[in-house]
Amino acid sequence: MEYHISKTGSDQGQGTQVDPFLTINKAASVAVAGDKVIVHEGIYREWVKPRYKGLSEQRRIIYQAAEDEQVVIKGSEHIQDWQQVENQIWKVILPNTFFGSFNPYVEEVSGDWLVTIEETRHLGDVYLNGMSFYEVSQYDQLAAPVEKLEFKDLWTQEMVPVQNPKQTTYVWFAEVSPEHTTIYANFQGANPNKELVEINVRRSCFYPEETGIDYITVTGFEMAHAATPWAPPTADQPGLLGTNWSKGWIIENNIIHDAKCSAISIGKEASTGHNYRTLRKDKPGYQYQLESVFTAERQGWSKESIGSHLIRHNTIYDCGQNAIVGHLGCIFSEIHHNHIYNIATKREFWGHEIAGIKLHAPIDTHIHHNRIHDCTLGLWLDWQTQGTRISKNLFYQNHRDLFIEVSHGPYIVDHNILTAKHALENVAQGGAYINNLIGGRMVHRKVLNRSTQYHLPHSTKIAGFSLIYGGDDRFYNNIIVGKDGWTGVGTSHFNNYTTSLAEYIENVHNLHGDLEEFELVEQPMFINNNAYLNSAEPFEKENVKLVEESFDPDFFIVDQGDEGFLSIDLPDSFVNFLGEVHSTETLPRVRIVDAEFENPDGSNIILDTDFLDKKKENKSTLGPLTLLNKGKNYIKVW
Repeated sequence: MEYHISKTGSDQGQGTQVDPFLTINKAASVAVAGDKVIVHEGIYREWVKPRYKGLSEQRRIIYQAAEDEQVVIKGSEHIQDWQQVENQIWKVILPNTFFGSFNPYVEEVSGDWLVTIEETRHLGDVYLNGMSFYEVSQYDQLAAPVEKLEFKDLWTQEMVPVQNPKQTTYVWFAEVSPEHTTIYANFQGANPNKELVEINVRRSCFYPEETGIDYITVTGFEMAHAATPWAPPTADQPGLLGTNWSKGWIIENNIIHDAKCSAISIGKEASTGHNYRTLRKDKPGYQYQLESVFTAERQGWSKESIGSHLIRHNTIYDCGQNAIVGHLGCIFSEIHHNHIYNIATKREFWGHEIAGIKLHAPIDTHIHHNRIHDCTLGLWLDWQTQGTRISKNLFYQNHRDLFIEVSHGPYIVDHNILTAKHALENVAQGGAYINNLIGGRMVHRKVLNRSTQYHLPHSTKIAGFSLIYGGDDRFYNNIIVGKDGWTGVGTSHFNNYTTSLAEYIENVHNLHGDLEEFELVEQPMFINNNAYLNSAEPFEKENVKLVEESFDPDFFIVDQGDEGFLSIDLPDSFVNFLGEVHSTETLPRVRIVDAEFENPDGSNIILDTDFLDKKKENKSTLGPLTLLNKGKNYIKVW
C-alpha cells in the first residue's frame, strides 16, 4: 500500500495521491509492513509516532519525502502574538494547554553525567529566522545580555571559543504559572511579529512511543527544533529522530538540526535504568551503568532483537549534546557518509556525554567515511568497544577528535585523518591504529578503579570484566605530526611497555603471586613502521620508523563547502618508506578478550583500501591516502 500526505489533504481522506492525508501521523497510525508513506512539500509541525513495525529487510515500512520536494518536520510552533514590553524585549503568554502534557519550559536539562551547568537550563528554545537563542535565569538579564567569547573545556581545562559569540546576546526567559507560560525574549531590534519566530513545543519529530518498532526507513526529510532531554547511558535516550529500542532502521539522506540535546538516537530505553544516580544518589553512575548492561541482557538484548541500524548520508548540525547517541541499541550498526558539525558548540550546558557521535557498547559497529568538524568532541566510544571499526573518517576544526574509553577491544582505527590539538585520547586497550594521519596530541591513561565488561566475539553475551591496564595496542603505518609547543605527540608514552606477549608473560612470571603480578607489568605494545614529523616522539623500542624531527609538514584541511582538500608537505624520505597492508593475519590477538581482529561475520579482515577507497598494493605509503608523495600534496578528500 502507498500512502500520500499533503498540506492540502485531509485525515478523513483515503491517503491516496488524489485524496491524500493531511498529517504524517495519520499514515503512521495505519501503515504496516510493506507499506510506503510519501510526504509532499511543506512544513509539518508534528511528532510522528510510527505505530506498526516492519517485519524484515524486504518488508519494511518506508517513510520518504516526495522526490525533489522539500519536506520539513518541526517540533516547534510559529508564534506571532508577541507583545513589546520594553525596548528590544517582547513577551508572549500561552496557556499551558498549548503544550499538553509536555512543557519544555518546565522540563530541565538534567540527569546522570551532567557535570556542570552555569544555571538551570530548560528544554525550551526560541528561534529567530532559524537562529536559536540562549536562556537566561531571570528577567533582569534580558536587558543587557553579555556577549560570551569562550567557555572552559572541563576535560582539557582550556578555554574554547563559542561558535557564534554575537548569538549569545539573543536571549530568552520563561515564567510558568499553574495556568500560563510566559516567554520573554530579547530580539535585538527585530520585530518578532514580522519575522519567523518559533518555539520548542514537542520532544521529538520522529520517534515511536513503543519499543520494538522494527525495520523502519526514514529518508529525504529535514527535521528540526526538538526539545530533546539530556541522554546519558544510564537513562532513556530519546532523540529528535530515533529508533526507541528497535531493530533494523535505515535513516538516510536527511537534514537534521537544532535538537536541544541529541539528534539521532539508537540508544537504550528507561526499563534498564533511568537516571538512578541523580534520583537515588545511593550509588555512582558507573555502578548503575554496569547494572543496565546486565538488565538489558536479561531482557533480551541481542543481535536478533536490537540494533543493526544503518545511518548514512545525513547532514546533522547545531545540536546541544550529540548528532548521534546510543547505549546498547547501537550494536551491529553501520554509520557512514554523514556530515556532522557544530555539536555542543553553543555550550549552554556541559557533561560527560557530549560528542558528534557518542556510543556505548558499539559491538561490531562500523563507523566510516563521516566528515565531523567544528564539534567540542568528534567521536567518543565508551565501554565495550569490541569488534568495532572506525575507518576513513575526516576530523577537523574540533576541539578534540577521537576518544576511546574503558574498552578492551579488539577494535580497529584505520585510515582516518585527525587534526585537532587533542587528536586521540586512548583510555582503553586492545586497539589497532593503522594508516592514520594524526596531527595532534595522543593522550594515554589507565583506569584502575572501574572494571567494565567484555563479550564473546560478535555477541552481546558477557564473557568477563577487566580494568584498563593500558597497552595491548597496535600502531602501524601512521603519520604522526607534532607542532611547536605541543607535548604528548607521538607514541613515546609507551616507552616502558613490553613489546610482545611472550615478553609480557616472562616478566609477569618472574614475580610471585597472582593478580599483583599482572598489575605490575605493562602490557605489550606492538608499534612499528610509523612516521614521526615535526617533534613527534617515537616509541623508543620501535624497530623501523621514519623520524624527521625538524620537518614541518604544514598540515591543514581546506574547507570550500561542497569540496574539501588535504594540504600537507612530506619529506623526500617519505616516498621510499612503505608499509605492509595489515589484516587479521598480521595483527596480534587481544590479550584480555582473547579475540582476533576480524569482520563481524568472523572472516579475516584485510585493510587494503585507503581513505578514498583506492585499492592498495601489498606494500603502500604510510598514512590514510595512497596518493601521498614527497613534497607538496593537495588532495581532494570530499
